[in-house]
Amino acid sequence: MSSATGAGREPPRYLSKAEAEAIEKELLEDYRFGRQQLIEIWGHACAMAVTKAFPLPSLPRKQPTVLVVCGPAQNGAIGLVCARHLRIFDYEPTIFYPKRSPDPLYRDFTTQCEKMDIPFLSYLPTEVQLINDAYNAVVDAVLGAEAEAGEGREPCAAILATLKHVRIPIVSLDVPSGWDVEAGSSGGISPDVLVSLSAPKQCARRFLGRQHFVAGRFLPYDVQKKFELNPPKYPGTECVVAL
Repeated sequence: MSSATGAGREPPRYLSKAEAEAIEKELLEDYRFGRQQLIEIWGHACAMAVTKAFPLPSLPRKQPTVLVVCGPAQNGAIGLVCARHLRIFDYEPTIFYPKRSPDPLYRDFTTQCEKMDIPFLSYLPTEVQLINDAYNAVVDAVLGAEAEAGEGREPCAAILATLKHVRIPIVSLDVPSGWDVEAGSSGGISPDVLVSLSAPKQCARRFLGRQHFVAGRFLPYDVQKKFELNPPKYPGTECVVAL
C-alpha cells in the first residue's frame, strides 16, 4: 500500500459522474467558489503533478519540453492554466488549442499564456514528429469528463487518433480523453500518468499507468465528509499526492 493511503486508512472513494458534478455544483453554489478559482486550483495542481512525474533533473532531454493539448471545454482551460504554471516552474510548455472557446474566462487564460510567450501550435504534430521534436511528455487536456459531448467530433477525434499512437508519456487530466467517466477506456488512449481532480472518478480503477495523483486537498472538510471521499493523506503542504 502506498504512503498516501497508509496503514489503517480507507481507500479513497471513486466517484460516479453524477457525484463529481454534485461536488462541483456544491462548491460553486454553496461554498461560492468561482469557476475561475476552481480552474486555477486544478490547473496549478496538474502542473505540480507533472513536476512530480517528470522532475527537471531526471528528464532525458536537455530541454524540459511539454506539449499541452487543450480541448474547447473546461478541461482545456485547466490545461491552459497547467501550461502557465509549468512555464513558471521552468519547464518549456507548448500549447495546441485548435478549437478556442468563446467563453471570456477561457479567452483570459489564453491571453495569460500568450503574454508569457508560451508558443501555440497551428497544427498537432504527428506521432513521429512528437518524438523527433523532443517533447518529454504530452498533457492530455482534450476532453476529460466532457467525453460524451465531443469525442467523435473534430478536431477531437483526430487528436485522439494521434494520441493513441504516441510513444512519449501522456499525462491525462481528471479523465483520459475518450474514456467514459465510469466505464473507463473503450480502446482509447493509454496515459502513463493520471491526475484526478477533487477525487478519483470510477474510470480510474481501470487506469494501468505508472502514477496516479489526486488533487483534492482544497476541498472543504464538510464536502469531504458529506460525499464520504476518504481523501488520501497529504504530507506537509502538498496540494497533490500520489496514490
